[in-house]
Amino acid sequence: MVRSHLEYANAVWNAHREGLSKDLEWVQMKATKLVSGLKKKCYKERLTELKLPTLKYRQITEDMTEVYKLLTNTYDDNTVQLDII
Repeated sequence: MVRSHLEYANAVWNAHREGLSKDLEWVQMKATKLVSGLKKKCYKERLTELKLPTLKYRQITEDMTEVYKLLTNTYDDNTVQLDII
């Protein structure tokens, strides 16, 4: 539930300022501590156990996916098609 809120409209609004990215990652760090049995583990161990990438990694991959969709015009039929030169 937390991740969906952190990544909402990521393609449109992305935390390009380093401070904002760190703030968002901090929220994920705190949320992973709420999982039973993971509170005392370090952040990287919690991510590994939950099979989650860092938020920064997710943002980069989502950006690359959006660029790919734009360049190949592969959005679904319900969206606006863009002609890219």
